[in-house]
Amino acid sequence: MEQVQLGSTGLKVSQICLGMMSYGDTAWRDWVLPAEDGHRFVRAAAEAGVTFFDTADVYSQGLSEEITGQALRAVFSRREDYVLATKVFMPMGEGPNDSGLSRAHVLDGIDASLRRLGVDHIDLYQIHRFDPSTPVEETMEALHDVVRSGKVRYIGASTMRTWQFAKLQRAAAPHGWTEFVSMQDHYNLLYREEERDLLPMCLDTGVAVLPWSPLARGRVARPEEAADATPRGRSDVQFREDYEGADFEIVRTVGQIAESKGVSRAQVGIAWLLSRPVVTAPVIGATKLAHLEDAVAATEVVLTSEEIDRLEAPYKPRPTDMHR
Repeated sequence: MEQVQLGSTGLKVSQICLGMMSYGDTAWRDWVLPAEDGHRFVRAAAEAGVTFFDTADVYSQGLSEEITGQALRAVFSRREDYVLATKVFMPMGEGPNDSGLSRAHVLDGIDASLRRLGVDHIDLYQIHRFDPSTPVEETMEALHDVVRSGKVRYIGASTMRTWQFAKLQRAAAPHGWTEFVSMQDHYNLLYREEERDLLPMCLDTGVAVLPWSPLARGRVARPEEAADATPRGRSDVQFREDYEGADFEIVRTVGQIAESKGVSRAQVGIAWLLSRPVVTAPVIGATKLAHLEDAVAATEVVLTSEEIDRLEAPYKPRPTDMHR
């Protein structure tokens, strides 16, 4: 698999990033898989050339980080051979300082993540959301300090308004603090609202884009009548709310193009993302080996300009506040 630069940095990552939210504790989400499956998928991903792995402290309340660290140590002989990303912001306890982006929580969060992951540094440390209750200067200085400490190599952000992202970047620049090099945002054929402002900003400033939910929780990869034909599709309330009434003409077009090219629907959906100049590496979730195989195969699928136009034409704008 091709290794590409993470935005304007010199760090190389695989074109596909394996998201580790799918492995953890069913008490957290009933569709996640146990640790042994996490190890199996990491090994399969590594054998396919994937070197980029993403998790978060909140996934299974820390267990995903533990599984991720254990699996990576078992599969890779050197720490330098993979790129590890995790996140901070979401509640990790019931105390008043157990969430957010205060200096206190950022410094506590990085140490806790390092312990669970069993590593001495994290390659990409991402803020999971914008924190309106903490001054942006406090957050950016704290993140700069964890970079200067050697615990983190680069910092990134995820899922926020364009003005919020710009405000954070602007707070860092005058002080010479570390700026974000990546944005992990919600982006797929059924949700393209970030094309208005956030993605153009990222492209203009050299910020890597790492789309999460690249197949709209699988809906892009399934025909309309099978939209909810998975455990997650049936139980994930957010899934249902996000895509209720989504334009299934797009899904039908995905199916037509997949059939004409002799590839899977999933490959078409991910290939479309990879065709976007702003996209560095989609973060894919895999609960079946076929999910991983499709993502890897998508890196070899080339869509024509006519096929891209057909996929994009039916899209209808929708509210932009689904995950804020």
